[in-house]
Amino acid sequence: MAQQARFHHQPVPFWRDVRVLAIFTQILFLLVVILVAGLLYANMTHALAQRGLSLGFGFLKLEAGFEIGEGIRYSPSDTYGRAFLVGVVNTLLVSGLGILFATILGVIVGVARLSNNWLLTRIVGAYIELIRNTPLLVQLVFWYFAVILQLPPVRQSLELPGNIYIHQRGVTMPWLIPSPTFKLWLLTLAAGIILGILAWRVLIQYQLRTGRTTYPITVGLIVFIVLPILGWYLPGETPVSWEMPVLQRFNFTGGRTLTPEFTALLVGLVVYTGAFIAEIVRAGIQAVPRGQLEAARALGLSNAQMLRLVIFPQALRIIIPPLTSQYLNLAKNSSLAIAVGYPDLFAVGGTIANQTGQPVPVIIMIMSSYLSISLLTALFMNWYNRRVQFVVR
Repeated sequence: MAQQARFHHQPVPFWRDVRVLAIFTQILFLLVVILVAGLLYANMTHALAQRGLSLGFGFLKLEAGFEIGEGIRYSPSDTYGRAFLVGVVNTLLVSGLGILFATILGVIVGVARLSNNWLLTRIVGAYIELIRNTPLLVQLVFWYFAVILQLPPVRQSLELPGNIYIHQRGVTMPWLIPSPTFKLWLLTLAAGIILGILAWRVLIQYQLRTGRTTYPITVGLIVFIVLPILGWYLPGETPVSWEMPVLQRFNFTGGRTLTPEFTALLVGLVVYTGAFIAEIVRAGIQAVPRGQLEAARALGLSNAQMLRLVIFPQALRIIIPPLTSQYLNLAKNSSLAIAVGYPDLFAVGGTIANQTGQPVPVIIMIMSSYLSISLLTALFMNWYNRRVQFVVR
């Protein structure tokens, strides 16, 4: 018996130990990856050296010498670094607005897809299938050449409510002009947000600890609203004022005009991504258990109350993960702006690479910028997804 016990407890040789083999395999795989990366890097530096190129970023301090049609303040005498920053800001602008409007459009279309109205469901269904099954590049070309550039000239602009004018040169609208007290108002707005959240958290904790009703949401909203209102009126001058567009002999003066390139790109991204978001919203709503809807109807909730209080809070658990992927796709799809001449990150980077003869450093900068945008977007959406999961639980 003693010999059998020693036989059963005999240690396994390390070359047959599963744990040792797993660690050894991972180390071997890591070494192979490092070796391949080293070979690729050596090959790249050798090829660059043969062509008299390097991986340095010193060219960013040189004068750019080319125009950029729109964006933050910039002139051809500025550096390549400043020109690249203009491209980054333009990409952030069109991506941020695109995500906002695509979400609104997708939610509306997704809810309309589940309507009992036969005509409405067929129309939104045709929109989704048409947009999802045609390339985004073709749609951008369509919006730019077949729609935007075919609009009437400036003097025959289409006028929309709110002094908004649509014409061949884009969309002209009223714009807010900051006054000298604008920075002070921003400080009061930031103070209102911080103190409002602080008051809400303190009252929530006090209510949980003592059981007394403290109205944390009401108090937090009052703090958030009152401080910016005081910052708006107390200085004696409003922090912003509206500048209205006025049609002159050849063009509008005042207000803000969105260029045809920006308008076509934004409309294309919103319409394209909105179709995918609509299907995500529809699937999320349909995934809510039918018993929840029947319980809401039994409580006498209206359709709007059911959607706001019962359906959407539960559907968000399913909607958020795929919605994050659509946001990331929109940011990356904005690189197609070069098809309509919008100076985004990729277009400006391409010009810099052509003029400086430094394609590899510029490509690294472009890839790093898109990677940073995607990671930050995913980080925020993952945080929000965890919050939604916690609230539901």
